[in-house]
Order: sequence, then structure tokens, then C-alpha cells
Amino acid sequence: MDSSNLGSVPEDDQQDNKRNLPFSMFPYLIFLFRRSSSEKYSPLDWSDYFDREEDVSIPDSNDVFHLYMAGTEGPVVFCLHGGGYSGLSFALTASKIKEKARVVSMDLRGHGKSSSENDLDLSIETMCNDVFSVLKALYGDSTPAIVLVGHSMGGSVAVHNAANKTLRSLAALVVVDVVEGTAMASLVHMQKILSGRMQHFSSIEKAIEWSVRGGSLRNIDSARVSIPTTLKYDDSKKWQVFVTRLEQTEQYWRGWYDGLSEKFLSSPVPKLLLLAGTDRLDRALTIGQMQGKFQMVVVRHTGHAIQEDVPEEFAALILNFIARNRIGPHGVEIPGLARPEQAQPEPKS
Repeated sequence: MDSSNLGSVPEDDQQDNKRNLPFSMFPYLIFLFRRSSSEKYSPLDWSDYFDREEDVSIPDSNDVFHLYMAGTEGPVVFCLHGGGYSGLSFALTASKIKEKARVVSMDLRGHGKSSSENDLDLSIETMCNDVFSVLKALYGDSTPAIVLVGHSMGGSVAVHNAANKTLRSLAALVVVDVVEGTAMASLVHMQKILSGRMQHFSSIEKAIEWSVRGGSLRNIDSARVSIPTTLKYDDSKKWQVFVTRLEQTEQYWRGWYDGLSEKFLSSPVPKLLLLAGTDRLDRALTIGQMQGKFQMVVVRHTGHAIQEDVPEEFAALILNFIARNRIGPHGVEIPGLARPEQAQPEPKS
């Protein structure tokens, strides 16, 4: 092709295009970036994962506890979140567990949408009483088989409830990434950690982005569900702040974890310990694990909030544990999972 026949662009127009194109596109590109970033970290609704929510009022008190619920059959997987989290910490995994069992996830005192006469009373005794009261209000004297699942602080509440032996229908205990030795050693650093975190955010999207970029949560979708209810809007300063004031509850921290290993081992139900690392067993648990007193699984490539970071794997671990221990009136059937009495006998030599 003869390029001499092509029309040429005047030099002045070429210069104008070179100057104008970047500047004319720049605001548009910024708009696209902000929109895509905002959409990436926009909140997701709890109803995409749970079937319903419910407020439970405790008789003779002003305490009202918020619950998220899913599923209609099977044992009840009753979930207790960690300090500073909410019941929606179990949202993504609940959408998988509910296919085989019921799920109830509770906003603990001072967290999420729950309200109480004293939101700062996070003593282990008070939180255990809260869980017992909620179960009593839900089921009366006909409590179904309960699998208590607790993450971090919620793990200590689950263990203490199991050790107290007050829940007659307690069928199993699952503790998520909390071990007495490691937890007790970390308490001296907790105030520094809490004071060093972001205290306020210009939007919910910014809080979700902070939680993911900071590494506290590794699953963006889970953060988009769980983070919004950990925040409240400060009218005076016009920004989002954390609901839970953990830094004001230090007097209770030691009580969460002191003696936790022995209480876990003494709980008279099948037990599962899920850990995000291999270096977290203390001496009592190491001995107990060698003696086969509980099942332990190390979940790789995850942070502290295992149920949020790998929800499908977490759900599979919970359901397999329930199935192997035949929990519930009819157990839980998992295709391809052989129960002990169903295993084929070894061929005779």
C-alpha cells in the first residue's frame, strides 16, 4: 500500500492529541479504579448464606442475642466467634454445612447485633451463661444434639461450656485455632496489637479492604459478609468504628484461656481441634493427642480465622467429624465416607 495516499494529521493536531489524551482519560481511569475497588470490597448480605436471623430475649434481663440460622435437619452446629468478630464469621461455611446439618451462629455479648445490660462483661462465666440461656430459650427441654464450634475466644467459651457439663445434649466439641499455651503467652501483647490497629474508617468498604490487605482475613467474600456487623457509625465524627471495645475487657482475658487444655481434654464428648499451624500445641495437648483423646487437623495456607479463609474445607472437616462420630438421631451421611462398622474386613492371609 502506498502510504503517500494516506491523509496526514497536521502537526499541531498531533501535539494536541498527545497532550489531551492522557489528561482527558485520567479522571475516567480514576473513576473506573475507584468504582472497581469499591465493588470489590462492597458488603454482601447475610441472607445469601443463612436462611434466617432471629433475636432471642433472655427472661428476667435486658439481654437480647442475635442469631443467624440455616438448615432444617440434623444436629445443630452451634457456632461461637472470636473476640472482635461476629456470628457472620461462619456465613460462608454455614451455606455448606446446612446441606447436612442445622447451623446456629450467635453474636456474643458486646458483638454484632446483640445487646446486653453490660456489653463489657466478657467474663468466661457470663459468656457461658449467655450460651446456655440462648439454647434454653431456643429449644427448652428438647434440645437437639449440639455440636459446639468455637473460634479463638469463642473456642474458650465452647470448652468451658463442655467442661461444665450443663448442656445435656452436647454431642461434640470443635475448637478452632486456640491453644492455652500460645494464647496465654500472647496476652501481654494484646493491648499493643489492639492499639495499633485502625480505629476508624471513612466507609464500610475501606474497613473490608483494610481487613483483607492487612491479612486478618484472606477471603474477600467472607470479609464482605462478616466485617460490616463488626462496625457501627459514629454520628459525632461521621466515620465507622468497631462495635466491640476489646481493649476495655482486659481483666477477663486470662480467664478465657487459663486451664483451657485440661478442660478441653476432660470434656466427655468427641473433640476436634483445628489449627492453622503445627507449633501451637502445648504439653498437655501434645500428650493428649498422642493418647488419642482428640482428633487434630492442621489446615494449611490459612490465617487465624480458618472458617473464613477456607470455608468449604472447614465445612467438610466439620461434616466428616459429625459423620464419623454418628452425631444426631440419624447421624449425617457423607457419600464415600465409611463408618467404622461399615469398613470392609481385611482379607485373611
